Order: sequence, then C-alpha cells, then structure tokens
Amino acid sequence: MAVVESLLASGAEVTAWDRQATPRKKLEGRCVIADPMEIELTGFDGVVVSPGVPLNTHPLAAKARAAGVPLIGDIELFAQARKELPPHKVVGITGTNGKSTTTALVHHLFTSVGMDARMGGNIGLPILAQDPLPEGGVYVLELSSYQIDLTYSLACDAAALTNITPDHLDRYDSFASYAASKARLFAMQDAGQFAVFGCDDPETCAVHEVQAARQGKDRALCVSAEGLVEHQGEWPSLQGPHNLQNAMIAAALAEELGLTRSQVLQGLSSFCGLPHRMEVLGTFDGVLVINDSKATNSASTAPALAAWPANPEPRIHWICGGLPKTDNLDECAPSFGNIAAAYTIGEAGPLFARLLRKHMPVHECEMLCEAVAQALKAARSGDVVLFSPACASFDQFRDYEHRGDTFRELIGNLTGSEHLREGSSASSAA
Repeated sequence: MAVVESLLASGAEVTAWDRQATPRKKLEGRCVIADPMEIELTGFDGVVVSPGVPLNTHPLAAKARAAGVPLIGDIELFAQARKELPPHKVVGITGTNGKSTTTALVHHLFTSVGMDARMGGNIGLPILAQDPLPEGGVYVLELSSYQIDLTYSLACDAAALTNITPDHLDRYDSFASYAASKARLFAMQDAGQFAVFGCDDPETCAVHEVQAARQGKDRALCVSAEGLVEHQGEWPSLQGPHNLQNAMIAAALAEELGLTRSQVLQGLSSFCGLPHRMEVLGTFDGVLVINDSKATNSASTAPALAAWPANPEPRIHWICGGLPKTDNLDECAPSFGNIAAAYTIGEAGPLFARLLRKHMPVHECEMLCEAVAQALKAARSGDVVLFSPACASFDQFRDYEHRGDTFRELIGNLTGSEHLREGSSASSAA
C-alpha cells in the first residue's frame, strides 16, 4: 500500500493487485485493479512486488522476465528516488540474526544526539510511507534477503552484515545462494563507501574478504570488542555476547557518520531495546525484569540465559514454556548454572520441568500469571526475572507479541508501574 500511495502521489499510472478484497477496495477508483497474471505486462516500467512473494516459485517472475519488465521492490523505488531528496545518508543493515536490534540501535544513536533519522525497510513503517528527511538526515534501513533480491541500485553510505546462518532455504537453491543474496548489499556499494561485518561465521568472513579487497581494509571492517566490552555492563538492554556484537556494529556505523565515541556510549546506555527482544521493562526493588517473548525456540533463548552469569550465585529466574518446537533444551544447557529457578508454563511445562529439575529448582505454574507472581516474589535485589519462553506462543496466545504484551501488563500490575500497564513498547528502567 505504501508503494501504491507513493506512485500515485508521483503521478504514475498504477495497476494494483492483492488476493484479499479489503486492500483492493481501498484503491478502487484511484488506480486500475487487475491481477498481473491475467494482463499483458509489456509496456509497464516495472512490477513492484511484496518481499513475501516467493520469486523462486511464483509464475509472476517468469512472466515479467518474458515481457522484459524489471521486477523490483519498495527499497529499489526508494533508491531511485534518492536523487530527488535533500542531501542525506543511508545506512543498510542485513544478517540472519540481530539486524532488527542493530537497526533500532543505530537509529537510536542518531536520534539521541538530535540528528534527523528515519528507520524503515524490514522494520516499523515502510520507508515510502514516511516523510522525507531534511538535508543532513540519515535513513536507517533493515534489509532482509528478500528485499535485497528486489533491489539493484541502493548504494548505502554505510552498510553492515551481522551474520549468516542457514535460513529461508525454501526460497533459495542452497545455503550458498542465500549467503550470496546477503552479499549483494555490499556489491551495490561504491568502492569508497563503508562496510562493517560480524565475522563470527565463515560465510560472513567470506563476504568481508571480498569487500576488503575491493574497498580496502580501512573501509571494510571486522568488528572488534576493543574499547567497548568493558562498558557492556552499562547497557541494560544489550547484555550477552550477541548484543555486544550488535553494539559494536552499531557503534562503527554511527562513528563513520560522525558521532563521537562518547556520544555512542551514552546512546548505548539509554537504549531500551525492541519490544519483546531482550526488552528491559524496569528494575523493581533491585530486580531487573526482561521481556524476551520473541525467543520462540531454545536457540534464541540461549543467548539470554548467557547474558547474566552467576555472580557468584545464580541470579536468573527463568519463565519458560509454551508450545514446544523440540523435545530438548540442549542449546540452553551451557547456561543452566546461571539460573536460580525455572518457572514452567503452557503445554511444554511438564516436559521442561522434567528436563530442568535435575539442574535447578523448578516451579510448575501452567499459567503465565502464576509464573510471574512466583518469580517476582522469589527474586532478590541483583536478580533477573527473565521471560524467554524457548517455545512458540500458540498454546495460550495469539502470537509472541500478544504473549509479550500480556507479560508486560502482568509486571505492571504487580509492580504498580503505570506505563507498563498502558502497554508501552518504549519501556525504560525505573
């Protein structure tokens, strides 16, 4: 819809289609409504598709190629419009994991010092649905591989690759093809532009090596913890080794575009995290409360459990459970020593209790409300109440966001924190 509105505002003649009737009705009388599979495409300047359209299987891709019409996405339209915008910079961030947090963090670093910035792409509002920035502004874009596949001329002033691990293999011929999609973001850059890489996996390292040979090692960097790791304890929403890497990448991007190290450190300390992703809900009587509802499997919960090591006693009160995706918690096991007690809920409750009881005290709660009440009652100053379910939400909740909102509301009710009861997604430490 953002694409259609932008094209109509520009004076373009638009044909639009959606399988659902509601969006079609919103556009009736304003543009032609027609299924692109049932009309002639020859003569169109382009076909703009949602990133969710599977180009490897959908017949539209072959039909557009046969008609000689480019198949593009909203990010390519933005790239083509850049020359008409006031002078600005663009930051592009991709990767299998961590790109949302890194994107939000970069945006926060700029806005925290008063710079004009817009965040979009694969996060928040589509970039074409937002007002243009004044001169000197920065567009911060999270870019999925699907979006990069539909983009050809986006030369980011600064770009980042957090990591590459197997994902979306239903859309790609192989893992190598998926990695090549990520690499295209950097191939679109000019040789003098800046890039930064996580370099913790072979695929990311391979992309870095290619870019270092083309851009130079001073313009294509592997992140280093030097100068930042000693400060991580000052960042409540950025705990754990994965978030240290996110912070280092964000710092490199921000400093490339003019922020000082002092400004970056202040911004890292005030960052509150994305809703439901290691989100700090506050500190109550010395107990830190974290909403990590987005952790829908043990692999995504493992970094959260590693973020607060025993000091010297275990201090995490872990609320976990839901609809299980596996019959084990093996990926979480290395951090069991950090857990003071587990509070199991949902369909996975009995399974998780059986797996965990030999390693830690376990309270079988079934319902989230009971688990929250018990965890807050048991936690002492310096402890952490961590809601990181390691499960899907669908046994008791509509989705992970509904589950996280419910957790936030329960914490607000039990602690008397008004902004939490209102369901703020921009929670801050009390």
